[in-house]
Amino acid sequence: MPEQSNDYRVVVFGAGGVGKSSLVLRFVRGTFRETYIPTIEDTYRQVISCNKNVCTLQITDTTGSHQFPAMQRLSISKGHAFILVYSITSRQSLEELKPIYDVISEVKGDIDGIPIMLVGNKCDDGNREVTIQEGMEQAKSWGCAFLETSAKTNYNVKELFQDLLQLEKRRTMSLHLETKKSKSQKRREKLKGKCTVM
Repeated sequence: MPEQSNDYRVVVFGAGGVGKSSLVLRFVRGTFRETYIPTIEDTYRQVISCNKNVCTLQITDTTGSHQFPAMQRLSISKGHAFILVYSITSRQSLEELKPIYDVISEVKGDIDGIPIMLVGNKCDDGNREVTIQEGMEQAKSWGCAFLETSAKTNYNVKELFQDLLQLEKRRTMSLHLETKKSKSQKRREKLKGKCTVM
């Protein structure tokens, strides 16, 4: 499928098993799967509002493996925004994001103004190895936003993508499409709450 100029490309990075695919599938399809299936690379599309026009949010779910550095660099060069996911149950998964962040900085050059979100996933799990404070401190050191999520319970999943889009300063982005209302819709809204049944 050819890429459109009005595509907004978000790339999701993180170690294997941190829940990248689960977050994306929960957001795009509203589903969650218990079984772990390793990803090479998948792309999902969602229609969003961009400068009050319709555009496509293209989400690239990357591999957790480091076997494909050329694919990683290509995804970074084409990406407009980045989600860096670790599992709160694995300190190692947070450590593995550091070289990815460095490659984003190297490929993009000046990353000031590029939306980047550090995400601590699996916050529903009681076996925490990384505190919220540690996640916030890492995000602060990288100059990016931070959020904890749970793909399993659907906690902060929609907020993750909405917050990421709001970090974009070059254009106004929203998950909600701005649509023109018909006269009958406007009339119904105007009358809403003004009538009572006796």
